[in-house]
Formats: sequence, C-alpha cells, structure tokens
Amino acid sequence: MKRVFLHVQHLLGIGHVRRAAVLARTLAASGFDVLLVSGGGPLKLDLGEARFHQLPPVRARDAGLRELSQLDGAPLDEAFRAGRTRELLEVFRAEAPDVLITEQFPFGRTQLRFELLPLVEAALAQRPRPLIVSSVRDIVRRTMSAQRVQEAVALFEPFDLALIHGDPDLIGFDRSFGGWPAIRARAAYTGYIADPARVDAGEEGKGEVLVSAGGGAVGSRLFDVAAKVTRRDDLLSGATWRFLVGADLDPIVPPEDVIVEPLRDDFTTLLGNAALSISRAGYNTVVETLCFADRAVLVPFQTTRETEQVDRAMALAERGVVACVLQDELSPDTLGAAIERALRGPSIRSFPPCDTNGAAKTAALLHQRLS
Repeated sequence: MKRVFLHVQHLLGIGHVRRAAVLARTLAASGFDVLLVSGGGPLKLDLGEARFHQLPPVRARDAGLRELSQLDGAPLDEAFRAGRTRELLEVFRAEAPDVLITEQFPFGRTQLRFELLPLVEAALAQRPRPLIVSSVRDIVRRTMSAQRVQEAVALFEPFDLALIHGDPDLIGFDRSFGGWPAIRARAAYTGYIADPARVDAGEEGKGEVLVSAGGGAVGSRLFDVAAKVTRRDDLLSGATWRFLVGADLDPIVPPEDVIVEPLRDDFTTLLGNAALSISRAGYNTVVETLCFADRAVLVPFQTTRETEQVDRAMALAERGVVACVLQDELSPDTLGAAIERALRGPSIRSFPPCDTNGAAKTAALLHQRLS
C-alpha cells in the first residue's frame, strides 16, 4: 500500500486542517496509507482510516498572521523550533512515504520554513524519492511582493506537482499568484474540496437568517453589526435570526429574539434551509455556501496583508452569485444594503454548479502519477 505524508498547519481559524482532514480521509478510502501531521492546536477530526500525528502546536500570535507563538503565547525560540523540526523529520523518515504533501507551502506558510525546508530536503534525499506535492487553495495572498513571488517559484522547483483545489471556471489561480506562468506546467486543478460525508437532511432552520464566522477568532465585529440589523423591520420581517459562534470568540449578548449557539455539526442543513446566509468568505464556508445556500452575503476577513477572502468574495460578487460587504465598510447600513441586494438577486442555486470533487480527483491524480 502506497503511503502519503500530509503536513498541515492551521494558525488562526480551523479551515486548513478541516480541509486536510477531508483530503486525508478520502485518500485513505481510495487505498492510500495516510498520515496527517498537524502543527496547530489539537482538534477533534474525522479522519476515517487515516492516521494522525500531533506536532508541538503553534498558532498565529494575532490576526496579522505574521508571527507565530506557542498556544500559551510564548515565542518560538530556537530550542522549540529545533525540537519540532527534529520530531517532524523523525516521523517522516520512519514513514518513508511514497508521497509528501505540504499544505499551502511554498505558496504560503512560509513562517514554517524552519521545518518545511528540511522536510523537503529529507524527501529529496530519500530513496526511492517520493512524489513531492503542494496542496494549495484556489487563491493565495495577492499582496505578495515580486520578491516573494520569485521566492515561491524558486522553492517550488523540487516539487513535482501543485494541486490547486479550485475551479478555474470560477476563480483561476493566476488571479492571485503572479508566478503562474512559471508553475503552470506542473500544476493541476482538482476542483474544490467539499466534505462528502456531510449530507444532511431535515427542516430545522427553515426560512431563518443564518450568521456564522467559521471556527476562528475574527468574527466579533460581524456579529455585533448583524445584531443591530436584526432590529430592522424592513428586512426579512418575521424571520428568525440564528448566530453560530466559534469557541474562540468573546461571549455575545444579542437581542433576546436571536438564537445564539456554538458551531453545529448540521451546519449544512441550516445553511440549506436558511432564507439567507451571512458569513465570512473562508474557503470551506464559501464551498458550503455554493453547494447548499439559497442566497448569501459575504463579509470577508481582511488585513493589509491578508487578501484571500476579499478576492474570493469579490470574484463571486462580480458574477452576481452573492452580495459582498468589505470589512472596513461594515456597518448596519452597508450590511442592510447587502442583504437587500442578495434578496433581490438570483438564487445561488440558479448558477451552474462549481466543481466540488476535489478530494476524489486528488486521490485519482496521485494514483495515476504513482502508477
């Protein structure tokens, strides 16, 4: 049985590791022996037959995502970095995989050069040499400098393949990555990775307004503004509003007629039954919105450095699929106007479906390359 070694690091939200878990589970179901190695905070994951290894965890120090820390906020000193790298390489050499997959690197996660460069070097030294693959989302950070783009292209040189988990008919990788011509010959689109196990049914949440911000710690402002909009009588009059709140957010005190709950396993049921979804524009949330929602307003997370969610939301808004409010412009008035645009516009379900077979296609591509 061929072995796959999949490295993933979530820093602020949990989208990266959720997507990696779906991929690991699908690869294992297709006949691979998969080890998912995670460097973020421990989470409960459905991995199917895949195995799991937890590295000493790190996280982003703040929403800027520039600096890393240990979970207790302690900085990553040289001893910590060396110890984590040593553990990673020991696990890799014991596995001797046929495929090494780095999630986002070298197109992102460059804060982890200290361990990922030695990991790639170890793969190049292994005999027989494994297939070296980058697993990357549909969009990367557009604010990369020209020097950083050149560095990503250079770091990609020893890689055999970039698997882009997106649909070029919706959003092309060249929209965000300036080095596309240099990597195009070794890149393949897989389609978006959706969770095939999450097939929900039921009537709960019928006609509601569903407000969510993923599992990260950057949704407080969205919930605060949405709480003010619930008081308007001219928007979705009589509809129930439901806020799904991540564990890392501060407690929310909404109007008394708003339901506030933790994130739920039947999120896609609620999403499919809702009259309107209001959410961030992270990869997983947008894929689920495209698969299940009727109408949606996206309020993308954004910093001067992080542009991925804005680019994804704007690409969909330009096509009329969703309404969008930029974070810097978010207010009760702008959110209310976006809700009106979403309700006047066509249903998401009226648009041609995007390719969401990314996990299965990834498995098929890897089997093909190894054969």
